[in-house]
Amino acid sequence: MPLPLSHITVVSLEQAIAAPLATRHLADLGARVIKIERPGVGDFARHYDTAARGLCSHFVWVNRSKESLSLNLKASAGQEILAQLLAQADVFIQNLAPGAVERLGFDSGRLRADYPDLIVCHVSGYGSDGPYRNKKAYDLLIQAETGVVSVTGSRAEPAKTGIPVADIAGGMYAYSSILAALFQRERSGAGTVLHVSLFDGLCEWMGFPAYYSLGSAHLPRAGASHAAIAPYGPFASGNGGTVLFAIQNQREWARFCASVLEKPEIATDPRFADNSRRVQNRTLLRQEIESVFAGLTLADIVERMERAQIANAELRDAQEFWQHPQLVARGRIAEVESPVGPLPALQPATTSDHWPPRFDPIPETGGHTRSLLAELGYTSEAIERLRGDGVV
Repeated sequence: MPLPLSHITVVSLEQAIAAPLATRHLADLGARVIKIERPGVGDFARHYDTAARGLCSHFVWVNRSKESLSLNLKASAGQEILAQLLAQADVFIQNLAPGAVERLGFDSGRLRADYPDLIVCHVSGYGSDGPYRNKKAYDLLIQAETGVVSVTGSRAEPAKTGIPVADIAGGMYAYSSILAALFQRERSGAGTVLHVSLFDGLCEWMGFPAYYSLGSAHLPRAGASHAAIAPYGPFASGNGGTVLFAIQNQREWARFCASVLEKPEIATDPRFADNSRRVQNRTLLRQEIESVFAGLTLADIVERMERAQIANAELRDAQEFWQHPQLVARGRIAEVESPVGPLPALQPATTSDHWPPRFDPIPETGGHTRSLLAELGYTSEAIERLRGDGVV
């Protein structure tokens, strides 16, 4: 069965993470994604690091299964090529700096007039209006502005999340909104203009702490522990490992004390008798728990947890992630070709019995320029002239 978006063409003026993440998910579902990059240097996210066997870890993550077209959009010939591409596209997505796409002459009004069935998605830092509209926006800065940094880290030091949650939020809302717009177009025949911002996406993700602090309460920083539930977080074992577990109700608390700690009397200790008192006395609670865990290996603790049906996890690092037994057992790690050879790639998060996952190569900068221009009718001589003029 063909991939569900195999009839869809996406043209993307994308950089960094948010828009490229959205289009990679569209590519996973079969969409043809034409990624427009600056001639020579390409997407600046190609150059953050060289940790992925010589390639940038960020770029490898979000850019497989795409075609790369080098195009100087400051040149009128480059703008004409973009206009030709949009005439054949279903989706146009961009996350350039505020106002950049308008300065190039591709504002929403023109796009709606010239391409009435085109789905246009603008991904920005703070949105299309308001006092922060033109403010530069990067993931950490959005985390700070939305309050995420205020609820992460420890009491001693705030911290950003270890993954770019603002970029991911923006990218995933762009992806889901484009899918919805495609569905709507199937019935109406009309395109639409979508606006997605990293700020709005992460504001949505701040729902729990925002509502928690709606009155006078302030959600305390608790590191890897839950700020409002105890015990819920990491605890050291006797052999150097770390186990995380979560107690969700009083029945689990009693079962944990009896079967894991083998100290049923702790369950009714006045200091720990309900969740509120456990949170208030979390330091003493940790001492009680880790005094037992000190005499147990990580495997011992996990075995007791499983027997008692207490939710638990082992603390793993990013290198251990690739050998996770669940990933390995389910065949979740595939391979994708790249300019430096095969690289591991995770299967898409959603699987289907009706279509296979797609793992086309990670493109070189401008690797598809010649073939894409040839599709538009440019001869080899014309392409060389464009190259000589610095257009491609």
